[in-house]
Parts: sequence; structure tokens; C-alpha cells
Amino acid sequence: MKEAELRRAVEAVREGRLPRRRFIESLAALGVTAPMAGLLLLDAGVAQAQPAPAPGKRGGGGPLRLLFWQGPTLLNPHFATGTKDEEGTAVFFEPLARWDPEGNLVPVLAAELPSRDNGGLSADGKSVTWKLKRGVTWHDGTPFTADDVVFNWQYASDTATAAVTAGRYLGMKVEKIDAATVRVVFDKPAPFWPGSYSSVRLIPKHLHAAYGGAKSRDAPANLKPVGTGPYKFVEFKPGDLLRAELYAGYHQPGKPYFDSLELKGGGDAPSAARAVLQTGEYDYAWNLQVEDEILKRLENGGKGRVAFVEGGAIEAILLNHADPAAEVDGERASPKSQHPLFSDPAVRQAVGLLVDRAGVQQFIYGRAGVPTTNYLNNPQRYRSRNTRGEFSIDKASAVLEAAGWKRGANGIREKNGRKLTLLFQTSTNAPRQKTQAIFKQAAGKAGIEVELKAVVGSVFFSSDVGNPDTYGKFWADIEMYTRSQGLPDPERLMQAFCSWEISSKANKWLRVNLNRWRSDDYDQAYRAAEVELDPVKRTALFIRMNDLVCNDGYVIPLVYRPDVAGLANKLVAPLSGWDNHLGSLADWTRRA
Repeated sequence: MKEAELRRAVEAVREGRLPRRRFIESLAALGVTAPMAGLLLLDAGVAQAQPAPAPGKRGGGGPLRLLFWQGPTLLNPHFATGTKDEEGTAVFFEPLARWDPEGNLVPVLAAELPSRDNGGLSADGKSVTWKLKRGVTWHDGTPFTADDVVFNWQYASDTATAAVTAGRYLGMKVEKIDAATVRVVFDKPAPFWPGSYSSVRLIPKHLHAAYGGAKSRDAPANLKPVGTGPYKFVEFKPGDLLRAELYAGYHQPGKPYFDSLELKGGGDAPSAARAVLQTGEYDYAWNLQVEDEILKRLENGGKGRVAFVEGGAIEAILLNHADPAAEVDGERASPKSQHPLFSDPAVRQAVGLLVDRAGVQQFIYGRAGVPTTNYLNNPQRYRSRNTRGEFSIDKASAVLEAAGWKRGANGIREKNGRKLTLLFQTSTNAPRQKTQAIFKQAAGKAGIEVELKAVVGSVFFSSDVGNPDTYGKFWADIEMYTRSQGLPDPERLMQAFCSWEISSKANKWLRVNLNRWRSDDYDQAYRAAEVELDPVKRTALFIRMNDLVCNDGYVIPLVYRPDVAGLANKLVAPLSGWDNHLGSLADWTRRA
């Protein structure tokens, strides 16, 4: 579709001559995703019609029972290092806007979405004006205002705060226009103007202002949250139990439906699946990393169903670019160091050849995993065709042999007195341990000794700076976990390999580049994508980023994973793959 044709089509949608859905479908045929098509309409002032608030009486739905086999460990969204903590904060806190299951941007604390027609989007792409919803209060009755929005930007941007959300505010500032209006000003034109800042869950200034910077971890509200969401705090036992009750002053009429909420943490994924699908003890089970064969058997229990939620989650194996065994300036795995084994490209190539993606999908993930050689898989227009994957123990052995890695007396390869011995860590759950075992067996046949380490999820994904086993510290040679894209735009996902996002002691291991990989070419491509307004050129830049990191061998994508959740048969929960599942709690109900 040429530019003139596109403009005519947009105008036809504005005038009602062309249905919005048909416009989006026509662009999808050209490889333009629904979210991107929606933003083109927004940019032209054609806003998505929002459904009217649910009629009827607030509450009356009784208790809602949620089971998380990794319970949240903190309740401040700016410190949520893993999905479990992000989900916990979503019970209480809300963003300016969120993404629905179809990839549409929906206002939450914003009164409306910015557009050209309402003056929210600047012509040069360098500013966005958000009008805030009036009448919203925090759970303690304090009004929500523009001061809160500005404060969250200041709070996260303060390096002393060490917020995991800091990267979501890079290259921008937030200004107060009046009590119900803020302007976001970008350093450069922003092609994806909602960015990731608009989906940051906001905390109240009046409770956190006294605990900024280095004192941010001391705020009592970190564990006793006060938000604007549909449920207010009752009780919290980190990693174990979270209880909340309906907030009678919630700003959406007729919501929420449930009177109370209990989020139980602990156990494992199979027991969580059983508690919803087979026994019916709970209404919802999170993140069911369970073999598909088991899920199918449990569904026969008749109490619940499995939901596969399309999004951008990727299960990948990371090779450490730094040396986890050496200290530089008192820091293990320092960004200043280089891994003594993986610095040899032959070792990285061999490790990649020992990953059996097809076997992992067939025997472990089933419907819940799609083999992939790309880190970036969704939306589909970003999926590269330039990466290749092969499982071959013979080829891996040949690559190592040619590079001078010879087998010793015990069969383990070595070179220049250094043995090919690797520590492979991940979180505790059956699919990941089975994946580890498959890799270890193949590696052993090729002459690589692999020690396996499984860390309890609540520890592995925690932000505890005193714990040596967190995935952010990555004091191992290899680690594996899932990273969720979070948005229908890949900018946030691909931030994971930018040099300025390297996890280190200086930032309390809270930045998102966990394997400390760096590339000037990658950084340049990322910076170019941040300001590229042409969607075709921007797509090409992200594909290049994917190819750079995957083809260098430090990142080995395994399976693209839709979110998998267990739902009671009568539970109505509009889950989005572009948001935390609990981000839509206000809309959850139960069928009669």
C-alpha cells in the first residue's frame, strides 16, 4: 500500500466509510501488525472506541483464588525483577494505559488516548500529552494527580533508586501541565510513542517521596501497597500469601466483581495446574510450565481449562560474556572481564549445536512451546529468516576438535590446560530440569562436562542483592529462563542486549542485560530504531539486532512460549499476552 493509498484508507476509517477491522486486516496482509495499524489510526486522530463500563452492582462475586507457584516477594512495581513480582503489583497499581488481548492500547488512568485530533500527539513526534482521568483516588482516599505521574518518572530515573523501570523512562522527561494533564517530551522523535513508560504501574507520591534515591528500599509502602486499582491491601507474606479486598472507591463503575482476592504462593507448576484443572481448589493458576501431556490429562478432571495466551515470551539459554569465576575490582562476572571459554567462537558454536530444540518441544512443551532460533518472534513481522539451528553432536565434536579442544583421559576436552567444564543454572521446575538434562547428555557425548544447578524460583528471580543465586548476578557459565516481551513493540525486549543495560554491582544487578554481551553495531541499530518513524525501516533494524545477538552465539533461543494459565471453567478472565495477566483484574468475572 503506497503512502497516498494509506492516507486515503485512514481518512475512510475516520469518516466511517471503511470499517476499522477491515483496515487493520488489509494492513496485516502486508505484514503490518494490528497494534501498529492501531497506532497509525491513533496518530491520525481515529481513536479505538472503548466499551462502556460494565453495568450492575460492584462486588457480589465472592472470593477469587489465585495460585502462583512462585509467589511475589515485593510489591513495588519499580523493583519487580520477575513476572511473579510484576503480577503481584498489578493487584494494586495501575498504568496510564495497557494493552488488551488484541494488542489495542486501552486507557486506564488516562482519560483518553492521545491523538492528533485531541492535540495529544505533536507533529514532530517529540511529545505526547496525556489527559488524566478525574476522580481517581489512591486506596487511602488521596486524589491521584499529575504530580504522581511526574514523581514516578523522577523516582525511577534517579540512579540511586536502582529501579528496574529506569530503562523505560530513558530519553524522555515528564512535565506537569495542570493537575490533570502531563506532557511527555522525548529527546528524539518517538515512532512508538506509548513506549513502555505508559504501562509502568504508578505508585503514590505522598507515600514514597520521602523515600527516594538510596532510601527507596526502606519505604513501608513497598510491602503494604496503596494503589488505585480494584483491590486494596489486606495482608502480605513474601513468597507465600497475598490478600486483598474490593476497593469501594474504585474509579471504574460496576467493578470489580469479586469481593476479595487471595494469591497463594509456593509449590510447583504441576501442583498448581492440578489445583485448578482437576480439584477446583483455585480459580487461576499462573505460568504452567508443565509438560503438555500432563496438562491434557489434568484437563480431563473437568474443573478447569488451559489457556494459551499469545504474546512475545521467549525461553532462551544465555552464555555468560563475563567470567563468573574471577573478581575484578571486587566483582564477580564483572563487565570488565571476559569468559575464558566462550571467548572462543568454536565453543559457542558447539554449545549451540548441542541444543535439541525439536526434542524439547516434542517431549516437554508440546502446545506450550514453538522451536525457534530467534530471540524476537512476535509480532510475526519481526521474525528473522536469517538464523539457523541444528542439533548435531557429531558436528559439535568436530568443531571443538578443529579448534584444538582435545579429549583428556576422562573424555573431557581441554585446551592450554583449561577443561571444558560448565555450570548451567536455571530455576526449579520440571520442564527446565528436563531441558538441562537433555543438554547435559548431549554435551557429555561431545566432551563437555556440565554441572547442573536448579535454584528455587523465588530466589532465582529475586532482587535480593545479598543472594548469590539470582539470575541478575549470573554467577554461572550458562543460565536459562523466559523473558516476556511485554509490549507488541520489541523495543523493550531488545533492550536486554544494550551495553548500557548491563547488569552489574554498580546498579545492584537490576539492569536487564544479564549476560553482559555488548556490540557497538547492536547499540547503533537500537539507537536508530528508537527514532525511526518509517515502520518498514524500523522493522529491519530490529531484525538486524536479533541476528547480531543470535548469530554471535551468546544467546541460544529455545522455544517461543505463549503464556500458559489454568482457569476454572466458569472464570471469565480476558488475559493479554502484552500485559501481566492480573492487569485486567477489574474485568474478571464468573459465569453463572
